Amino acid sequence: MPRSTTSARLSRRGLLAAGGAAAVGTLLTACGGKGSSSSAGKDSTDAKGGSSGPWSFTDDRKKEVTAKTTPIRIVAFTGTAAALVDFGLDRQIVGVFGETKLADGKPDPQAGDLDVDKVAVLGNVWGEFSIEKYASLRPELLVTHMYNPDALWYVPDESKDKILQLAPSVAIATARLPMTEPIKRYAELAAALGADLNARKVTDAKARFEAAAERVRKAAKANGGLRVLAASGSSDVFYASNPKISTDLMYFAELGVDLIVPDKLDEGGYFESLSWENAGKYPAGLILLDERNTALQPSDLASKPAWSQLPAVRAGQITPWNSVPRFSYAGAAPLLESLAKAIEAAKKVS
Repeated sequence: MPRSTTSARLSRRGLLAAGGAAAVGTLLTACGGKGSSSSAGKDSTDAKGGSSGPWSFTDDRKKEVTAKTTPIRIVAFTGTAAALVDFGLDRQIVGVFGETKLADGKPDPQAGDLDVDKVAVLGNVWGEFSIEKYASLRPELLVTHMYNPDALWYVPDESKDKILQLAPSVAIATARLPMTEPIKRYAELAAALGADLNARKVTDAKARFEAAAERVRKAAKANGGLRVLAASGSSDVFYASNPKISTDLMYFAELGVDLIVPDKLDEGGYFESLSWENAGKYPAGLILLDERNTALQPSDLASKPAWSQLPAVRAGQITPWNSVPRFSYAGAAPLLESLAKAIEAAKKVS
């Protein structure tokens, strides 16, 4: 689970200056007509997947989300948008929020095959979500992950009520269940929005995913006894992740990977926070290390004596781990392939 939900990251920036609510109301009035336009937004008649009949989808809040017609102006968390693109949506995605572009302007890995230059970016970091820009897109649906019950991922709590007034929202559960479940749910949502799940790119991606999963299963069985720790490093804390709650780790465990379960979990249950003095509490032969740019990487950690003394580090058995996976077959298959390769190559350590 990403550390963005911990108490250290809960004090998010305010998004609207004084008078912002009035500005949003003005924008809503101005953007209500079909003639408005945006550099990233397309008119409804331009997008695929619309229908003239009523539309509904029951999300993982057990909430039936309805619309008069199939939504064709969708705004989503960047990783969510990328998953929907993998399942065949395209021009329906008009805006995104969350890490989308790197400092050099290139797409963040979270974006997958999403064309980040053809969508409006409402916020590129945790806590940023431009309500004015969102309103100007005339959104018909907002979609995002749900790591905790009723919590919309990357939708700021302090402005959530204003945001949710502008369009219906769909939340897909992405914790406390194996990764195959959110993949299935995003596929169902994409199909409901007009995607063809029998398209070649979707079926090929599913076949690749299934082959990669079988490779992990065989590697874990062949290298029995290899203990694996999923972790993330910061300047002061070494986070040991809980495979009983993080959806990708749950699935890895189902495939037979011997993942270490921390025994003194922080509030929320996603990980145990260890001081660097105690970083060796869970000896592992292989470490899956959070590869996001918000986490320290091996080159950053090399100066920490405790890191250098970990058995997996001494053996050079560290592999990147994307702790916020893209919930599609195309997004998850490379993660499984990387894991299988790491397990196949790992040696027993003491």
